[in-house]
Amino acid sequence: MRGAARWQAWHDAGRWHDALRDETEGSLRAVLQEYRRPVGLLHGPAAAERLAAEGETRTDVLDAVRWHTTGLAAWNRVGRALYMADFLEPGRPFMPADRAFLAHLVPQQFDAVFRQVVRMRLEWALREGKGFAPETVALWDSVR
Repeated sequence: MRGAARWQAWHDAGRWHDALRDETEGSLRAVLQEYRRPVGLLHGPAAAERLAAEGETRTDVLDAVRWHTTGLAAWNRVGRALYMADFLEPGRPFMPADRAFLAHLVPQQFDAVFRQVVRMRLEWALREGKGFAPETVALWDSVR
């Protein structure tokens, strides 16, 4: 993917990834018929399902939206860019200086920043006593 098409895919994934974040748990589970995953991991897959039902066919955009909370080892740059943007976006209250520094480096050091963001998200989950989705473990294994 090159030029305008790549930027459009990045833009669309960013615009749609949290489209269903504020839906009720019941609504999300009804869309997905998913009963095992925690509610916080459902809005991305539900948004991807809705986008596909509405005609979205770009697999990279659908995968980016679907897996933006857990990560996906098979991602191309669209998914990786969304994963970083979701973590690095300005206005989040945690580690503002560190995140701003990393965001500044993304254009020159995309892959290195991606690896660092994955590591930082995993470290946070460990500190908070959170579990890891299998997709998250596979993502870490693919970048370390």
